[in-house]
Amino acid sequence: MVLIFVKTWKQISMTTIYHNPRCSKSRASLEMLEAKGINPTIIKYLDTPPDKAELTEILGKLGLQAEQIVRKGEALYTELSLNDKTLSNEEWIEVLAQHPRLIERPIVVSGKKAAIGRPIERVIDIL
Repeated sequence: MVLIFVKTWKQISMTTIYHNPRCSKSRASLEMLEAKGINPTIIKYLDTPPDKAELTEILGKLGLQAEQIVRKGEALYTELSLNDKTLSNEEWIEVLAQHPRLIERPIVVSGKKAAIGRPIERVIDIL
């Protein structure tokens, strides 16, 4: 007699939030995820900034160019004279890797999709 064991694997979608605890939209997005029973991996991106490869991957999931996730209202943006420059996507990625404060927040990644949580309802669309 041969016994065959079949195991069913539930597909688990890993969810990550690039979080700034001082940001109200970031806190609201995290609270919304937790309210839905999702315990995301929390990356405090100002303490642990994404490198260029990670930023490239996130941008691919967002379907955006790097300049589209730049916080142009940040004082640092003006201090670095970025408003006077035309940069390639790779150059913007370099800037964001070096200056994570310029990255729009929060960014939630779930599987092959990502969303910027402004407004937080965008996050729901990728879950």
